[in-house]
Amino acid sequence: MGIALGYNQYGKAECHMVHVDRSTPVHQITDVTVTSQLIGDFAETFHTGANDKVIATDTQKNTVYALAKQHGVGTPETFGLLMARYFVDGFDYVTGARQEVNLDHWERITTSEGPHDHAFSRTGTEVRTCVVTKHGESETVISGLSGLVVLKSTGSEFHGFPDVPYTSLVETDDRILATAVSARWRYIGTDVDWDKSFTSIRQILLDKFALTHSLSLQQTLYAMGEAALEAHPEVAEIRFSMPNKHHFLVDLSKWGLENPNEVWYAADRPYGLIEASVVREEAPPAEGVWEGVKGFI
Repeated sequence: MGIALGYNQYGKAECHMVHVDRSTPVHQITDVTVTSQLIGDFAETFHTGANDKVIATDTQKNTVYALAKQHGVGTPETFGLLMARYFVDGFDYVTGARQEVNLDHWERITTSEGPHDHAFSRTGTEVRTCVVTKHGESETVISGLSGLVVLKSTGSEFHGFPDVPYTSLVETDDRILATAVSARWRYIGTDVDWDKSFTSIRQILLDKFALTHSLSLQQTLYAMGEAALEAHPEVAEIRFSMPNKHHFLVDLSKWGLENPNEVWYAADRPYGLIEASVVREEAPPAEGVWEGVKGFI
């Protein structure tokens, strides 16, 4: 029985870079974290330690900075494609690349004199995500978001589940539904207005979460994904990871107080975790493109 090297990739993880566009007195900042990984003819370094084809991970880090200086950053998708093409098209022994670009959001500070030219505040925990994979001429872009925290104070039910041994959850027709949405969607091709598509899909996810009368988080998840695919033919599939951030009604009866769904205990753990993909059936398959994408998504 033989032993062989399997799938492998290597690179520099989490290069945190802030790019400042100073082309006008009103500065624009782009705060990204880039993970660059290369795929190719690297077996020899694993077997013998020979590094003649190994582009150093430090070089990959410096490439992030150099390309940002020369071309700017633009959208995460644009920069991910720029990085992938630089390595795959520029080096014969690099046959593929995986570039992950995460964007943190900053807002211009509004002062008594109006929006400030070069002062910003960080907004929440939400991150815009992107993974670009390139194998030869084939390019795939997976965009998305994480940390989109949403809550509905009513309009959510959960009942009809099996009363099997050890079941203690009480059925309800009025509960708080809260989650932190992580979603990633795979595009068909790369001729896409990345910002326009991202902004639209994000708003669709928010709309369907708010407007769907929920009988389960699973139902809400599917409604969100279905609506995104219906509105965006350029998207082949969308994957979700959505924790159910449980809220439990506090029993105040021992103190003679009624609690008509007003006071809740917000539990941080354990939590339900709902994960699923919603797929366009006629879309081309996604062989290998989800490799290295964290977790289910």
